[in-house]
Parts: sequence; C-alpha cells; structure tokens
Amino acid sequence: MVLTNRTKVSGFFLMGFSENPHLQLLQAFLFLVMYLLALTSNFIIIIITTLDEQLQSPMYYFLKQLSILDASFISVTVPQSIDNSLMGNGYISYAQCLLQVFFFTSLGWAEVAILTVMSYDRYVAICFPLHYELIMDPRKCRSAVTAVWVSGGITGVLYMAVTLSLTFCKAKVIHQFFCDVPQIVKLSCSNDYLAVVGVDSLLTVAALACFISIAFSYIHIFSTVLRIPSTEGRSKVFSTCLPHLCVVSIYLSTSLCAYLKPTSDSSTTLDLLLSIFYTVIPPTLNPVIYSLRNETMKTAIQKLMLERDFTEKKLVFQCH
Repeated sequence: MVLTNRTKVSGFFLMGFSENPHLQLLQAFLFLVMYLLALTSNFIIIIITTLDEQLQSPMYYFLKQLSILDASFISVTVPQSIDNSLMGNGYISYAQCLLQVFFFTSLGWAEVAILTVMSYDRYVAICFPLHYELIMDPRKCRSAVTAVWVSGGITGVLYMAVTLSLTFCKAKVIHQFFCDVPQIVKLSCSNDYLAVVGVDSLLTVAALACFISIAFSYIHIFSTVLRIPSTEGRSKVFSTCLPHLCVVSIYLSTSLCAYLKPTSDSSTTLDLLLSIFYTVIPPTLNPVIYSLRNETMKTAIQKLMLERDFTEKKLVFQCH
C-alpha cells in the first residue's frame, strides 16, 4: 500500500520578508506607515466627496468609489502582515486564507474595472465636453459602479472556488506576506492547478481588454489636449493623465506577471517585490495622483478644515 502525502489543510504559515526579528520589526513599521497614509488619504477623499456639494459630479463619484476600494484592498493584506511580523508568528488558518483570497481578488479586479471606468469618464469629459452630462448621467454612473462591484465579486468567487479544489502535497509554507494565489498553487499536487490557469487566462484577457480601453481613452485625450492653445491647460491635463497611466501600467503589469509567471521558475525575492507593487503602492499613491493633486479637492479640504475650526471656536464660545 502506497501512502501519499496529501493532507487536509488546517492552515498555512506565511514566511513574509525575513525570519530576522529586527527586519520583521522594520517591515512592520514601514507597512504601518504606508497603511496609515493610505487609510488617512482615502478616508479624506471619501468624506470630502460625500459632504461637499460641489464634488457631486461623476468624476468625484468614481474617485470616491476608488478610495473605498483602495482602503478596503490594502486592509485585506497589510494588517495581517503587520500582526504576523510583530508577533513573530506567520500562521493563518485555512478559512482566513480563503477569505483573504476572496477579498483580495475581488477588490483587485474591481480596482482594474473602476480605473477603466474613470479613464472613460475623462475621455468623455475632454473629448466630448458638450455631451458629457448626457453620456455620463447619474443612472449610467450608478450602473457602471454596480458592474464594477459585481464583476469583482464574481472574480473573488471564481478564485475561492478553484483554491478550494486544490489538494496540497507539499509543506504548507507560503513564501509571501499574504495568501497569494500563485504561491498557494505552488503547494498543490500535479494537475490540481489547471482550474487556476483557466481562471487566470480568462481574467488576463479581460485585464488586457481594460488596459487597451484605458490606453485608447488616453491616446484620444492626449491628441485632443495637444490641440489646446493654452500651454497651461495642456500641462495641467498631462500632469494628471500621465501619472494615472503610469500607475495603471505598473499595477496591471506586476499583477499579471505574478499570476502568469510559471510557478516552477518562481523567485521568492521577485515575488515579494512584485506583490508590493500591486498590493501596497497603488492604494497609497492613488489618492495623491487622482485626487490630492486636484485643485478643486484641495480647496474642498481647506474649506472643510476652516468650517471645522469655525464650529469648534463657536462651541467653545458658547460654553463660556
């Protein structure tokens, strides 16, 4: 009778960046700083776009959705990693790992979808300004956002289902700071990962379609902007659009590389570096690039702060 090493999984061990306690503390500190920056900046955008009546256009509606996604996305992986580093214990239960896979892939795809919608919104605003309100009416905007969240949920269900179908033959050690699907696949038996490859292929085609759509939008935006006689107007649009395109390119290229790269040729160091570029950096940089460099947003933040100071002074005066 031949015994196989197929075990029922009770949990995994996340190895993270280093086994050195000092390096673990450094990583926890850096992650904590980036996490707090991401949460603070994204929550500022959510509050401002909710309270300010002047920020109720489709552009700011989509920005608010992006901020909600960013704050949620970074919260799926980073707090767990910080806790593991501080406690010196990388254990994560099987159920926790499955939930992390679901929310990470759901929010990751929703981020791609909302960035595509936002690029189309800018395309219509710059290339068809006279028809903007007709094309981007509130009902269509709500439908687009609903499609973003539903497509994210479907993606998460697909990845969780294929992860559940895996049988594990190797040590339950994941060389990553979170339950990343490519790293989980490494632990599976010979042909168990074929379903994952199928889902990866399907979403790769969809992601490439989104990127082509984004590129198409920005090509038309740039061609329209180059015809603007005002140098200040051109530089304003370019200073906003080029960083957008850069962040989208980095996010898609690193995530596709991580998910499509052959698992047998995988480099642990490269995997860790790639994962930072599609898990931690986008939610931290997006608020700065998409919103906090926007003059209207800056004015709204200053207005909110001034009103808060005025309210506090008024309350103090009344108390005395």
